[in-house]
Amino acid sequence: MFEGRTLDSIYIGGGTPTSLSAEQIFHLLNHVKNTFDLSKLREWTIEAGRPDSLTPEKLKRIRCVGDLRISINPQTFWQKTLDIIGRAHTTDDVISAYNMAREFDFSCINMDLIVGLPGEREAEVSYTLNKVLELAPDNLTVHSLALKRASRLSETLKSYSGDSFFQSEAIMELVHGAANSLDMKPYYLYRQKDIAGNLENIGFAPYGKEGIYNILIMEEVVDIAACGAGGVSKRIYNSNKPQRAANIKDVDQYISRIDEMIDRKRRLYLA
Repeated sequence: MFEGRTLDSIYIGGGTPTSLSAEQIFHLLNHVKNTFDLSKLREWTIEAGRPDSLTPEKLKRIRCVGDLRISINPQTFWQKTLDIIGRAHTTDDVISAYNMAREFDFSCINMDLIVGLPGEREAEVSYTLNKVLELAPDNLTVHSLALKRASRLSETLKSYSGDSFFQSEAIMELVHGAANSLDMKPYYLYRQKDIAGNLENIGFAPYGKEGIYNILIMEEVVDIAACGAGGVSKRIYNSNKPQRAANIKDVDQYISRIDEMIDRKRRLYLA
């Protein structure tokens, strides 16, 4: 269906692709590389968000394919909070994974943080930001907590009886100050449903390190072809009104109904 079309950006994520084995990751990336025309590719990202899912062999395999943009996501460097929200990794795991990625000479490493986590006020967020400043990632995304009813975090926090969630303009000022210290400026912003305090999710980067896919998906000006369970393809018509085709989220169902998923995209793009 996409023969003759070139890709601007590739984004492998939405979950944790690095939960695959090193061999599976290498197979996936090579298949993409050998299938599509990448001559005009401006960015290739793979989410390596959970530090406990990374190994030197996986990073080596990714680096063999190319200099991909990767994400290593602490969410917070306050260990008590990680324990509360049920993260399997420790703050030391994050630092180890980040340093490991630097050893493999990735030129763009993103970090994701969440503000508004339970019990975290200015002091805890400031502690996390100081750790970020020490590590100096190339790109930073700060999410204001939005609890979705069906999310794993929402289920985890049902039994939590500590301080309430806390978000404020003062915390966002701390975030902007830290980003500025890293010579980063805001390059995209979006709000999600159920964000406390009517705050935003903000991407920060120095010039030339912006996440291109993040901009494209927000601006809704280009087609997006999504593969994999839960992926949502998007076609932009002349009116710039996007039309979508979603893949089923259940992995087993996605595999057993793959022909149907492909047909959904065929109807979307060839109509």
